[in-house]
Amino acid sequence: MKVWRKLAKAGAVQLKGAVYILPFSDDHYEFLQWLVSEISEMKGEGMFTRIEHIDSMKDSEVIALFDRQRASDYMAIGKAFDDLERRLGSIRQGGKPQNIRGLSEQFGKLLKEFEEVRRIDFFSSKEGAALSERIRRAAAELKKLSGAETVKEGPLTISTRAAESYQGKSWATRKRPFIDRMASAWLIRRFIDKSASFDFIDEKDMEAAGKNSVVFDMRGGAFTHIGDLCTFEVLMKSFTLKDKALKKMAEIVHDLDLKDGKYGSAEAKGLEDILTGIRKTAGDDKDALEKGMQVFEMLYMSKG
Repeated sequence: MKVWRKLAKAGAVQLKGAVYILPFSDDHYEFLQWLVSEISEMKGEGMFTRIEHIDSMKDSEVIALFDRQRASDYMAIGKAFDDLERRLGSIRQGGKPQNIRGLSEQFGKLLKEFEEVRRIDFFSSKEGAALSERIRRAAAELKKLSGAETVKEGPLTISTRAAESYQGKSWATRKRPFIDRMASAWLIRRFIDKSASFDFIDEKDMEAAGKNSVVFDMRGGAFTHIGDLCTFEVLMKSFTLKDKALKKMAEIVHDLDLKDGKYGSAEAKGLEDILTGIRKTAGDDKDALEKGMQVFEMLYMSKG
């Protein structure tokens, strides 16, 4: 069962009996090496081989095997998606307004499930393309509704700050840094205060922070969440940072921190896994923050 789950997660399909197939790639080749080794350690037998084609099947028939499996996966997500579309349709037709944040959370969960299946949709099945279009339309509708809700609540006001006024500061935030705090710390040192140092405090100790301290990503801090913006986004707007790579990073950080599926960032899950690994293995909060900042530096370079 353990081996079957791993094969299913990798996107393998059953050809016959205990024979499973995957499209060739270096990642799949390495995955199967480890899997066969694991089977041997469990006193079982397993082997794998690379082949150019299956003599008794056309390539189109092999692809159809994968597409049918992915169609089944997409169908399950599509059924859950029906409820979201009905709720959005009700609002569109003048029905009673619903909890937009709740709808966004539901959308984010379904989007995550969709991205996990699309990752193993090796031959871009038509079912995947159809569901992708439904998701695109729902995302646009949610964005429109969220915008209307924001307008009702009044426009966000974020004061513009000059980086020159924030040099050589001690930047304080909550303990156990994670996504938004790691990203914000990287942004601060990269674009605002190159000699910034970072401290970790409890919320109850915030008032005791020195005059040279700038509190961020804490309730009541100088820079923190405003409306539906995470701290990273607030810092960008406060210091008028408009780099295209930063904009893309802001979408990823927003989706991970607020979990509202607003941007549907495909890279979000992988980044979260890396940062979770750092959090689990770091020696202390400073170590975790520094390592997290290194990851965001690499992410920034990849977007440039």
